[in-house]
Formats: sequence, structure tokens, C-alpha cells
Amino acid sequence: MWDHRYLKRIDLRTIPLLLALMLISLLVIASTSSTNDDFWTKLSKSQLQWFAIGWGVYLFFAGLDFRKFRSWTWILYAIILLALIGLFFTTPIQNVHRWYRLPLLGNAFQPSEYAKLVVVIALSWFMEHKGNQVGTLKSAFQALLIVMVPFVLILKQPDLGTAMVLFPIALVMFYFGGIHRRVVRVMSFLALGGIAFIVMMFTGVLSHEEMRPYMTKFLKEYQYERLSPYTYHQRAAQTAIALGGVKGSGWKQSEFTGRDWLPEPSTDSVFAAYAEEFGLIGVFLLLLFFFALLYCSFQVTAVARDPFGRLLSAGIAVYLAMHVIVNIGMMCGILPITGVPLILVTYGGSSVLSTMMALGILQSIYSRRFTF
Repeated sequence: MWDHRYLKRIDLRTIPLLLALMLISLLVIASTSSTNDDFWTKLSKSQLQWFAIGWGVYLFFAGLDFRKFRSWTWILYAIILLALIGLFFTTPIQNVHRWYRLPLLGNAFQPSEYAKLVVVIALSWFMEHKGNQVGTLKSAFQALLIVMVPFVLILKQPDLGTAMVLFPIALVMFYFGGIHRRVVRVMSFLALGGIAFIVMMFTGVLSHEEMRPYMTKFLKEYQYERLSPYTYHQRAAQTAIALGGVKGSGWKQSEFTGRDWLPEPSTDSVFAAYAEEFGLIGVFLLLLFFFALLYCSFQVTAVARDPFGRLLSAGIAVYLAMHVIVNIGMMCGILPITGVPLILVTYGGSSVLSTMMALGILQSIYSRRFTF
């Protein structure tokens, strides 16, 4: 079940990449959570603790045989659905039902971060289990149901960003898994249409105000306002990035972020805060680290020895990639700000642990690429 010998076979290229991203996270969090020159602030210490726990989670899942998830799939799926439903019977935090308070630990638990990974596991098991029947319309409907139940529950929290991440994950897994091509084509059309609409809205091709009478026929007013490219948060994020210039203002030297003009600099806006302090050069390095990590993640799909491993690794790789694309896109003003974390950089325990869990599973698949 768990075998430490497989830890010797993990892709060692990913270790320095993870450490570099964690260092960047600590630098930004320390800078945005204190006005003095201290590195170890309350938030940076907390993030370091989550990273330490995350490494334990990573090593555990890297040594665990990923094929065991086959027998645990529906137990995990049932647990995550109960956790998502249970949120609506708790006291809201910041007026939304996204977190469970953990008073003894002094933190909050966000089930939706783990729901994305559980959906990947469930779809991988389902499509492998269906075998030659996976291409039927009945199988496509059942696969859609696996995704739609958590999607609706997450959307009702409301958490549009996390819910929307499930769509590209499902689309890529359906394509690799052999789901009915007509369903994949329809989903691809919807995805491209949605992306084109949002990009045109945020680049000014479509007027936000002119589209309001049409969009509010099926969206609530507050939901439509999230599609506005003129919110203070959008403008503030772009201003912080622009002020960074080529070299950046320097660590703890930011004028805009340092004066608390950038909302949520340690969480939603962590990329903008980083860009102001480290500039275009720093952004290039950060993107290089992410590209290398995602490249290694997609390589696991190429070397996986069985359908379950290939589907599982493909889903996880897309899951990681979408967090990077969506978070940076919303900070650059081409996507709405929806609270999707930047993996291993954004402050938060649930995000760190779910990401390290996903990366550990990838390494479990990679280290067993020569076994059958």
C-alpha cells in the first residue's frame, strides 16, 4: 500500500521548483502582512507551517500506490458531497458558505479545494471501469452527473471560480477518456464561446452596460457585476502590476500595495503584489517555474502505464494549470476576479494541502511507471 522505496523514483526535477514557489509565497506574504522589515510575520509563519504539513502530505501520497484510489473512489466522493452539503448548515464566513471553522486549530477548512481532486479521481475510475462502453451517450450522461453534482453545490456557496475550474478538467478528461465525441464537441463549443465572451467583455469589445439588459435576464445583478472590468479590485490589480515596471520596486518597497490600496494582497491578489515588488523580471521567473512544473506534470500522463493513471494524471495536470491561468488572467484584467488561488503562492492551508496532495499523487503515478 505505502512503500518508501518508491520515494527514490520520484521526479527530482520538481523539488527545486516547489521550493522556489514556496519561497516566493513566503516573500510576498511577509511583505504584504507587515509594515516593518520582519520576514517572519504571523501570516508567513502560518504559511510555513502549512508548507511543512504539505511536504508530509506530498511524501505520503507519493509513496502510496495510486491504484488504491480505485477502491476508495466512491467513499471519497460521498464524503466530499456530504462536506459540501454540510456547509449550508453552518454559519457563513464573509457572507458565503465556503469554509468550516476549526476552532481548535484556529483555521478554516474549504471542502471545494479537495472536491476538484475527488472529481478527477471519480472520473478516472468511472471511465476506466466503463471500458468499451465509455463512448456511449449513457456513459456521457453519467460522467456529466459526476461533475455536475459538486459543480452545483460549489456554485451555490457561491464560489464561481472553483466551480468553473471543474469544466476544463472534465472536458480534457472526457477527451482523453473517450467520452462520446458529440458531447466533447458541444462542451468545447461552450468553453470557447464562454471564453470569447468574457475576453471581449474585459477588453472592451462588448460594452458591460449595453449587455446588462440581456444578461440580467438569467443572471442576478450581483452575479453580473462580477463580469465588470471596471471594479476597483480589477483596476487596483492592473495598477500594481504596471507600477512594478521591469525591475520592480523591491521587497517591502511597494508604494501601492504597501499602502493597502490593493485588496487581498496575500490571497486573491498575490500575483499583482508580487509583480509590483519584483517587476517583469520576477514575473518571468515565476512563469518559468510554473511552466516547468506543469511540463513535468503533463509528462506523467505520457509515461503512465494504465488508463486509470493516465486519466488521473491528465486531470491533475489540467487542475494545476487552470489555477495558474485563471489567477493570473483575472489579475491582468482579462478574466473576472473569482477567488481562484495561485497554487503554492496564495496564502491558505486548504489550497496548499490540496495542491501538495495532487502533486504527491502525480509522483505516485510517475514512480510506478515501470510496474504493471
